[in-house]
Amino acid sequence: MMDKKILVTGGAGFIGGNFVHYMVDKYPNYMIVNLDALTYAGNLETCQPVEGKPNYKFVKGDIADRDFIFDLFEKEKFDIVVNFAAESHVDRSVTDPEIFIKTNVLGTQVLMDASRAYGVERYHQVSTDEVYGDLPLNRPDLFFTEETPLHTSSPYSASKASADLLVFAYHRTFGLPITISRCSNNYGPYHFPEKLIPLMISRALNDEQLPVYGNGENVRDWLHVYDHCAAIDLILHKGKIGEVYNVGGHNERTNLEVVKTILKALNKPESLITYVKDRPGHDLRYAIDPQKLETELGWKPTYNFDTGIQQTIEWYLDNKQWWENIISGEYQNYFEKQYGDK
Repeated sequence: MMDKKILVTGGAGFIGGNFVHYMVDKYPNYMIVNLDALTYAGNLETCQPVEGKPNYKFVKGDIADRDFIFDLFEKEKFDIVVNFAAESHVDRSVTDPEIFIKTNVLGTQVLMDASRAYGVERYHQVSTDEVYGDLPLNRPDLFFTEETPLHTSSPYSASKASADLLVFAYHRTFGLPITISRCSNNYGPYHFPEKLIPLMISRALNDEQLPVYGNGENVRDWLHVYDHCAAIDLILHKGKIGEVYNVGGHNERTNLEVVKTILKALNKPESLITYVKDRPGHDLRYAIDPQKLETELGWKPTYNFDTGIQQTIEWYLDNKQWWENIISGEYQNYFEKQYGDK
């Protein structure tokens, strides 16, 4: 008999997939149900290490499909819902905002309606520091706190902020037991290769040009995905209902510094860097103050950026098949290979 049944949405994505690994391994008495629509960023090969374990199950489906979600909740009787499922690439939101509204806002509403209907004891929304907008480059003393007003820059961040406000409304209006976490930029294993760090690693290994937006001076606070998973675990077990917790790494780097670090580690020349036109509404600096999480729940990051980026680069070197399958498109055939005859 399992102690808890936890629904992890978006569990075939980067952060959700790492969270699935973390929870399946740490809590053998928790049943982890991984729900993912397997859109372009969903990769079941990420979950291959936990397939076959008695406390893990995969379900394919869309969080915005109300009938499907209610049927799933009726069947499974979840205790906890952790919502990672989201369209998350800023560039894609500039090109096609509509899918971001459907998944990130309407999908969140459907999940919360089902959570209300079936008495879920905790609904956790995984958000982002991008809902706060950005900070000026010339004020290194400024950080995002949980009290920072929402001030979005892209259709992606606007959709995530909208979802956060909806989560708060469901808590206040309906008494839904919720928590929200807002994280800085994640990095680590199983990161989809269109994102900055894995993109630069894969292209540098192939001696291809590394495109850097603008002058590369935009600053991000980098958080190892393992530390993010540990933070969400703490929030689920010790976090206060109705609260927001910021999760940050205190590892600020310019995009150019990150790229140069990768090139140096791979012994590749900086001549591979090419500067491209900046994207519209490109945020200048993100920086999170995680003091609330540290003082109230006792969270501390395990990785600093220097050790974490080296480990991440080594992982990509050791797992070339995983990211080469994504670049070739082969990963999209994995579901049929694994589940097609079942």
